[in-house]
Amino acid sequence: MDNLEQKIKSVDTLEELEKLRVEIFGKKGSLSLEFLRLKDLSEDERKEFAKNLNIKKDSLNKIFTDKKIELENKEILNRMQKDSVDVSMACLQTYGATHVVKDTMDKIIKYFLSLNFSLEDGPLIEDEFHNFEALNLPSYHPARDMQDTFYFDDNSLLRTHTSPVQIRKMLSSNPPIKMIAPGAVFRRDLDLTHTPMFHQIEGLVVDKDISFANLKFILKDFLNYMFGDVKIRFRPSFFPFTEPSSEVDIGCIFCNNSGCRVCSNTGWLEVLGAGMVDPNVFSAVNYKDVSGYAFGLGVERFAMLIHKIPDLRSLFEGDIRLLEQFK
Repeated sequence: MDNLEQKIKSVDTLEELEKLRVEIFGKKGSLSLEFLRLKDLSEDERKEFAKNLNIKKDSLNKIFTDKKIELENKEILNRMQKDSVDVSMACLQTYGATHVVKDTMDKIIKYFLSLNFSLEDGPLIEDEFHNFEALNLPSYHPARDMQDTFYFDDNSLLRTHTSPVQIRKMLSSNPPIKMIAPGAVFRRDLDLTHTPMFHQIEGLVVDKDISFANLKFILKDFLNYMFGDVKIRFRPSFFPFTEPSSEVDIGCIFCNNSGCRVCSNTGWLEVLGAGMVDPNVFSAVNYKDVSGYAFGLGVERFAMLIHKIPDLRSLFEGDIRLLEQFK
């Protein structure tokens, strides 16, 4: 018993300390054997012996605890020194890269900035006027059911598109307007081609004598810039905030218009929606005697098509095996 303190202090590793703990404090350890001697002592001797033994036990416990803390700190320090990195060392290889969604968005923005479009931004949390009503989507409009909106309360929501930025721009400025609004939008949806948060870029041009021909010219040039020499078609469609409206397709880049699984054997891939600004939208912002066009596209959709990524969700998972392909 007299040399136990020294044995604890001389231990060098946590593994050795644990073995010593069992030898001293375990059910068959040194202290347990000493306590068994109590039954062989008289009542007076037992009282004094137990008192001294408990004092010894407390002393050994304290020494053991102090030693354990010392060894744990030593192990942490050793691990930190082993895993340390000298940040001042020159790196022979660099692995950083822009995320494929950010890279695609930057490429789109670069095109429109080169044509003197302004870059506009707005809040992620919107009200119903800017997100719906000013865009010709009153409370009874069935198209509002398609938005799958995240609501905070009766008049506060996460924006479902970047079109509210267009409304805010028109309310704060006079024509002419030539702008794009990139940013995150939110809808309650999740599958191979949808996520609850994704990115859009919407454009708006307002002036006198703006025509659908102007819209077709700019979008054809833009899509050739993004996808190369592809076929382009405009299909009649419906959007509450544009009239007439059109969905724009490109020839399938996977099968060169011949038909495949990706394009459902049609030879075409939808890439964006566009149209002439509805007069009701101009009325909501008190614009008169002007015309304009608007368009909108999903950045992830473009990234998937350009890089042939099959699952939209993989763009948000941070899997290094996917991301390192775009260095």
